[in-house]
Amino acid sequence: MRVLVIEDDARLREQLVSSLEQGGYAVDAAQDGETGHFLGETETVDAIILDLGLPQLDGLSLLRKLRASGSRTPVLILTARDAWHEKVEGIDAGADDYLAKPFNMEELLARLRALIRRATGHASAVLEHAGVTLDTRTARVSINGNPVKLTAHEYRVLLYLMHHAGVVVSRSELVEHIYAQDFDRDSNTIEVFVRRLRSKLGQDVIHTERGLGYRLGPACG
Repeated sequence: MRVLVIEDDARLREQLVSSLEQGGYAVDAAQDGETGHFLGETETVDAIILDLGLPQLDGLSLLRKLRASGSRTPVLILTARDAWHEKVEGIDAGADDYLAKPFNMEELLARLRALIRRATGHASAVLEHAGVTLDTRTARVSINGNPVKLTAHEYRVLLYLMHHAGVVVSRSELVEHIYAQDFDRDSNTIEVFVRRLRSKLGQDVIHTERGLGYRLGPACG
């Protein structure tokens, strides 16, 4: 899964990026509203973490622009602790949740997981399908109760497929959701990751739908 962080405080931005990457996410980051709006409009992300006090284009204006253009990407806004009016304006502008500064990083990650789960129709933090269990809180994976160790990119591929279990996901869609913007993307590596996942989880967990992509669960037809 891929997250866009729009935060002008360099130290906090670096902390967010580091924590998100450790949590298994691909992360894009912007330090001002104009860049953040551009990335939000042109890049495919699963959630946005948005500070409201941004230079060049403030967070509320950025959010309104995204929603006006039809974006449904879940947005978690960051506000000053005593700025209750910002929270109200943010929710009214289309934010899905808010977090007051200073905040605990674990709480932010939990709220982010919840936003992504709701956007993909999942209620639990533990995703289960075809004998595979993935705990989004700990990034631990098991098959029929047996722990499985995955690399960061293998985990991202599986996480996206688990969030979209039963749906055919194209190789290009996977590329968009497991790599950050500045990463040297190569769609051929997706086949490598899927092959490795099959060797670790079993050949019948991920099916190839010829000419379409991959499906977690029973094959079509």
